[in-house]
Amino acid sequence: MRILVAEDDPISRRVLTSMLGKWGFEVIETSDGLGAHAILSRDDTPRLAILDWMMPGIDGLEVTRRLRRHDRQDYVYVILLTARDRQEDIVAGLEAGADDYVVKPFDAGELKVRLRAAQRIVTLQTELLAARDSLHYQATRDALTGLWNRRAILELLGDELQRAARDGHPVAVIMGDLDYFKGINDSHGHAAGDEVLRQAAVRMSGVLRPYDRLGRYGGEEFLVVLPGCRDADALQLGERIRDAVAAEPVGWEGLSLPFTVSLGIAATERAGDLDAEALVRRADAALYRAKRTGRNRVACAAASV
Repeated sequence: MRILVAEDDPISRRVLTSMLGKWGFEVIETSDGLGAHAILSRDDTPRLAILDWMMPGIDGLEVTRRLRRHDRQDYVYVILLTARDRQEDIVAGLEAGADDYVVKPFDAGELKVRLRAAQRIVTLQTELLAARDSLHYQATRDALTGLWNRRAILELLGDELQRAARDGHPVAVIMGDLDYFKGINDSHGHAAGDEVLRQAAVRMSGVLRPYDRLGRYGGEEFLVVLPGCRDADALQLGERIRDAVAAEPVGWEGLSLPFTVSLGIAATERAGDLDAEALVRRADAALYRAKRTGRNRVACAAASV
């Protein structure tokens, strides 16, 4: 594990760095408080830090205070190193945001034990963050395709419409439905259908802009949220999606499975009266018009909101 050592005395810093290296730490050194602050402000900052209280530039307390002002996701465990041993000094150090306090001259064995405890705390926090991220992913993503699930894509649409109401930019949605998908499941099984859904998701994602959002609405239906798009722009993008989906058959256990998608578009041209449910309903009506008029095509809602 990497650890920052901020100590202005070169001999003390050399001794401490050598000791930490023998204990298996990757040491990053600095000789003053400003250097420590710069290192702790980076995205890839070490998760452990030993800071001398008295340093040129800014002292260890101020470095700690500045660190704690930032709402970092990856917690940095701080140990203050100082000759001060009065109770009020210890309290001041902990109130500044330090996690532990070691008085000079320190006992090597004691410091080693304290660092091992710090490692356990940092590791536990990392594991908790990973578990939280995993739960969030599971709650917002479709397990089969990896796209946003229905609830998440509708929430994203609602957020985008709120921004549109503030900023006055248009929003469009595209509702897509794979053509004759039930026939694929009935003829070749659900595993083949799942592969078609995965490939459809990949192909749709490949033609979207970086800030567009694509979700699996349910079954073989997909919903695309297009910020800043009017009817004409959404229609062009819808045609690119249609072409990408139908570009080539999906290979499955020696079979070649062609498939296409029908798409319905609805857009709003002005802020106000922006309702996610109404917009999706209009796109859904346009989708069914595309189905009725031959499938593998794009249809727009009769009028913009």
